[in-house]
Amino acid sequence: MSDRRPSPFKTLFDNDVASLIQAADDVYQIRFKNRAANAYLVRGSKRTIMIDVGLSTNYPHLVACLGHIGVTPEMIDMVVLSHEHLDHIGAAYHFHGQAYIAAHRLAANKIMLRDDFSMLRKMFNEPNVPIDIDLWLEEGNLIDLGNFRLNVMYTPGHTSACITLFDQDKGLLFASDTLMPGGVMGGVFGSGSIADYIQSLERLKGLNAKILLSGHGRLSDTPLDDVRIALQRSHALLEDTAQLFDALDARSNFEPIMQSVRDLNKLDD
Repeated sequence: MSDRRPSPFKTLFDNDVASLIQAADDVYQIRFKNRAANAYLVRGSKRTIMIDVGLSTNYPHLVACLGHIGVTPEMIDMVVLSHEHLDHIGAAYHFHGQAYIAAHRLAANKIMLRDDFSMLRKMFNEPNVPIDIDLWLEEGNLIDLGNFRLNVMYTPGHTSACITLFDQDKGLLFASDTLMPGGVMGGVFGSGSIADYIQSLERLKGLNAKILLSGHGRLSDTPLDDVRIALQRSHALLEDTAQLFDALDARSNFEPIMQSVRDLNKLDD
């Protein structure tokens, strides 16, 4: 006999490609079954937004899932991109001209300049189509949907440009790849930092979150447990990294680099 609790979340549609799951009233997760990140629809009384949109190849399935709750792409007022990775933002160009597209200013800069390395284009083999960012977000911005008020939190670590959206009244935590169910870490890429990751998780630990809506995997109604486990794992990773640097004897490697810099400076004398 299983002791696993039944899920409090309702699956409205499911096929081989994608699932549509109701997380709360007027809040839906679209979970793709390939490498694409989860997409979220929040249907407010004043405006409707999506948080991340997955890969461009998943766009028809995104539209099909939205259709099951009577939403068309034209009804989306804003698309908020959690960070610059293409598994989260690849389909965003489909919303050009019909919805405002928003991202943190650091992510916006990478996306607008088409920084393929930061966006992981080779990893996801996405078409090289420009994505325009209309709104550059910062820590402390508020996205007011009427019956939802989403606070923008700058939570770097996975990359330098990650944001989390939090509705304090409803306890909804849209944490993208900063926090996942079971405390799974989203990894540290390119511009990211384990130390920043830990600081961001500490901020999430202090919230009264009730539902975790992450970039990958299932919904979670135990976000406080999730962040506690993620903190333990990130501290362990930081310790492992320190031991690795000790093993590599960073000081002996640093001196030849500095000597090269000094030699270059002499050329200008």
